Amino acid sequence: MKYIVDIGGERLEVELDGETARVGGVAHAVHLADVEGTPVHLVGIGARVHRVVARRHPDRGRYTLRLDGWRFEAEALDERTRAIRDLTAARDAHAGPQPVTAPMPGMIVRVHVQVGDTVTQGQGVISMEAMKMENELRAPTAGTVKAVLVQPGQAVEKGAVLVELS
Repeated sequence: MKYIVDIGGERLEVELDGETARVGGVAHAVHLADVEGTPVHLVGIGARVHRVVARRHPDRGRYTLRLDGWRFEAEALDERTRAIRDLTAARDAHAGPQPVTAPMPGMIVRVHVQVGDTVTQGQGVISMEAMKMENELRAPTAGTVKAVLVQPGQAVEKGAVLVELS
């Protein structure tokens, strides 16, 4: 199985096949053993043995590794998942500040921002009633409010742009 590993600002291709790992095309004999009753793993690479504690993050493929006393943040994904993430990131990278849009048809209850306000990612900008529930719509990215296109009491359709950010 082939993995793409990002660690310490470096991207490595790691191919695992039984007790052999190829890193950057170079083959290494590897062995993994758990230390029973602990979160410690012993990783043998060639003649060297390293003590590793890996803590999994909620995000798929993300880990905090403690290797022989050193701490590393790593992301290890199979090549298909890595390709999908890279394509998604490339598509989103050039988008800039994204507008706040209506996720469903509803009625605007409150507008929490004005033109010129600076907002942070996740900040509430609009309160909207939909399906008899009030929902707070949050800024998907940080930015400055360029335009507020709705007012309280206004009905909106799904996908309508409510607030533009720059």
